[in-house]
Amino acid sequence: MTSNYQPPFSISPRSINLIADISAQIERYAIRMEQEDGLMLRKINRIKTIQGSLAIEGNTLSESMITEILEGKHVVAPLREIQEVKNAIKTYDAFTTLNPYKVEDLLKAHGLMMEALIDDPGRFRRGGVGVFAGTRAVHIAPPAERVPFLMNDLFGWLKNSQDHLLIRSCVFHYEFEFIHPFTDGNGRLGRLWQSLILCQLHPIFEHLPVENIVFQNQQQYYDAISKSSGATDCGAFIEFMLDEILTALKKRQGVALNSGTNDTVNDTVNDTVNLIKSNPKITIDEIAVKLNKSRRTATRVLKKLQDDGIISRIGSDKTGYWMVK
Repeated sequence: MTSNYQPPFSISPRSINLIADISAQIERYAIRMEQEDGLMLRKINRIKTIQGSLAIEGNTLSESMITEILEGKHVVAPLREIQEVKNAIKTYDAFTTLNPYKVEDLLKAHGLMMEALIDDPGRFRRGGVGVFAGTRAVHIAPPAERVPFLMNDLFGWLKNSQDHLLIRSCVFHYEFEFIHPFTDGNGRLGRLWQSLILCQLHPIFEHLPVENIVFQNQQQYYDAISKSSGATDCGAFIEFMLDEILTALKKRQGVALNSGTNDTVNDTVNDTVNLIKSNPKITIDEIAVKLNKSRRTATRVLKKLQDDGIISRIGSDKTGYWMVK
């Protein structure tokens, strides 16, 4: 049976302008991702995505700690927070295998994201849930028995709607949070799914850390949800998220490696310096392995450090060593 569900939303003139601006920025971001340090930037942006999305939910692990977990290193932190990061890494690794139009894939993603964190990962909730500010109920979600039907209606609308994908992604995100289909993990799944939907517009959205920008504007995020709920129209949330997407496109195109070694985009550069400090005779191949990078990337980073006067090579390539100045 085909659903005729239509989420209530309006599109403001500003939202229309934001769509035009985003469309113009997409190709610039795509070109940026094709530059020689694009692979490094993708990894950095993925880490920022995971850190931002989990931080919104209260996870305190830093980008550097998430990087260490990603690289299989030991991290001293609360076990639940480490598990959250490991789950998020697995979920984002599965990103390209997920179909944004399939409820089954949403359940699969939730199972990955919430494994060992809740009793019912990968299953819709069976009880009532709400969002609270202290003891005050900010939002009481629809009854659990309605969730499967509401989600089927929402996915049906997402697949069949003729609205711009930017609009559909925002509306889905808001409606998803309104339904609150899971006992936990709704926020991180809603943000993940918006990015997945946006990948149908352009693949660069897999590597755009919108979550990190949202984290920096967390209160406005919740205010936009609250305003939309009060108006029974998610136009305010659409405008907010479009603004965040545009900001992410502009801000997170990243700084090229030749822009300075202290920028957060150059965590790999800092790691390389630390490796050299601990073992001055380390080889390029060993650096590449420890950083989980290609030999070409390791060579480029070392050249950058030499050009900036951070390190120097003493002796020959075979018998010499690195010196940190």
